Amino acid sequence: MIKKLNKTHLKSGKTIFISGSKSETNRLLLLQALFPQLEIVNMSNSDDSQVMIAALEKGNGTIDIHHAGTAMRFLTAFFASQEGKKVVLTGSSRMKERPIHILVEALQSLGAEITYLESEGFPPLKIVGRKLCNNEVSIPSEVSSQYISALMLIAPSLDKGLIIRLLGKSTSLPYIKMTLQLLDEIGVTTSFDGTTIVIHPLQLTVNKTLVVESDWSSASYWYSFIALSDIETSIHLRSYKQSSLQGDSILSEIYSFFGVETIFLGNEIRLQKKHTPKQSHFSCDLRNTPDIAQTIAITCFGLGLSCDLTGLHTLKIKETDRLQALKTELTKLGGVVKVTAESLHLNRCKEIRPDTAIDTYDDHRMAMAFASLCLKSNITINNSEVVSKSYPDFWSDVESIMGH
Repeated sequence: MIKKLNKTHLKSGKTIFISGSKSETNRLLLLQALFPQLEIVNMSNSDDSQVMIAALEKGNGTIDIHHAGTAMRFLTAFFASQEGKKVVLTGSSRMKERPIHILVEALQSLGAEITYLESEGFPPLKIVGRKLCNNEVSIPSEVSSQYISALMLIAPSLDKGLIIRLLGKSTSLPYIKMTLQLLDEIGVTTSFDGTTIVIHPLQLTVNKTLVVESDWSSASYWYSFIALSDIETSIHLRSYKQSSLQGDSILSEIYSFFGVETIFLGNEIRLQKKHTPKQSHFSCDLRNTPDIAQTIAITCFGLGLSCDLTGLHTLKIKETDRLQALKTELTKLGGVVKVTAESLHLNRCKEIRPDTAIDTYDDHRMAMAFASLCLKSNITINNSEVVSKSYPDFWSDVESIMGH
């Protein structure tokens, strides 16, 4: 599907409801599979969460998780710990290029039986569930926090719990802290000193109802719309809270640089454009929040700012190589971009090339991040339906706030 967006302006004061965080939802779905009395409210309506639900309901045979990287990591750990279960975890052609050996080796050290069916170190995986008897594991922490969270989530169901020793500088630390907080909320005893995570077994019945906060990663696109909009524009997003578990809530601080004020009003936030950026260059280390890198890069480009974004080494193993994809598509629009293995550097651009078609590379965040440029120029988004991976209602929400 091709989405054509003609240059427009925003209607001010509109309210958008964004469904629950995909990150929180998928963690809670796995915990619910281990502790069935747990109830979840305001779950994400994303494809990735639907994939998790379907996989956990099926529970055997061949399970295709398509593009859902979180599901691949979490389900690998889950099925490895389920005695007697036999599954093959597979996915899209891109998923078969995304490495998983670090997690597999960690699970094997605990006693898991996992074999590669095609390329060594990559899905698809054959998993025979076993009782995991060892309770200590070491794992490199600079590649993906999802490997660590996968181990953390199964830990309370293990007889002796789990001690996880982190090797190297941690990436996406807020996601590790999110997992810890959710474990704490269902009654698991945990500790974390920066290098060692200790999770005790949970023998109690979990009679809890947890409400998932709306997704901050999805909110990032609306921050970009407001930043690129007229100065008096505002928009309301529901349902958010000031004390968020999600690392991407740092958006409220980051986007103040771009003149966007975040006002917390009960269970919603109002985003309001207060001024144009006062500086022409933006720099930020996004090691802890790499999912908002694309949005920030497009915001800088649309505002005619230069930027240096670092801490992006995980972007090369996402749905696509996001750094190279950003460089290619921004270059089409007239941008001058340099990328390294872990950074993106954008020069100031005074004019956006009009009527440009953006390729999305089967990556939902590419489609949504570029959408806000319709406030500056006519733009076309190819394969636009890919947004359903995390935000199925995105395009209808965009239509609702466009001026005519």
